[in-house]
Amino acid sequence: MGTASGVKPDHTTIAAALTEAAQSINSHRSLDQTLDAIVRAAQQTVPGFDHVGISVVHGNGNRRIETRAGTGRIVWDVDELQYKLAEGPCYDAIRHGGVTVMDDVETEDRWPQYVEEVRQLGLRAQMGLQLYSDGTTLGGLNFYAAEPGVDPDAVQLGELFAAHAAIALGRARHEHQLNESVASRQAIGTAVGIVMERYRITEDRAFQFLVRASSTGNVKLRSIAQQVVDDANAQFQPSGDTPSHG
Repeated sequence: MGTASGVKPDHTTIAAALTEAAQSINSHRSLDQTLDAIVRAAQQTVPGFDHVGISVVHGNGNRRIETRAGTGRIVWDVDELQYKLAEGPCYDAIRHGGVTVMDDVETEDRWPQYVEEVRQLGLRAQMGLQLYSDGTTLGGLNFYAAEPGVDPDAVQLGELFAAHAAIALGRARHEHQLNESVASRQAIGTAVGIVMERYRITEDRAFQFLVRASSTGNVKLRSIAQQVVDDANAQFQPSGDTPSHG
């Protein structure tokens, strides 16, 4: 149950846990494996908490929040409650930044509906830290305790783990954007070749054809290109078969 027993980790334990987290980020593990390593290292190192979770923000505007890693079922249960009610320590930390602490659910008055419901789940204390990189909110690192009281040392240690988690999420987002860019270029290049062949026009005119179709239909250029490619593939499918995108 981590360090909830009240025994504080020494500097050697902390350094080893942070080293493990850093190594997981720099290894060739998947994002989920990396985030799982971070929450488990934080669970064993940050004093006063039983469970740890990581939330990830998706999209723009009214962005969706998803729990991506956790050390126990209660992480998902509590997080889903926060997302549903749009309130709570971890939700506020993600939306407004910094660190948000709930020292004791019995004396908390900032989130009345959330407190009433989360009490039934056995939660007494909580801490949420925003994860951000280059000025962009990536998600949150969240801590949960069955006993009241948040150790001041926990905030500093939590911030160290939050920094590692932000690096992991930032790296994953960068890799996703690179993969998306490569896929877009491939689809557009293939579509340009198809249009060139179909209408016997130059590469530049074929590209402009796709751009005009994108602008007129208010559809992303990649989507237009993928449709051209899918239509061309469909012509070569045996009768009765449907194109596969997998």
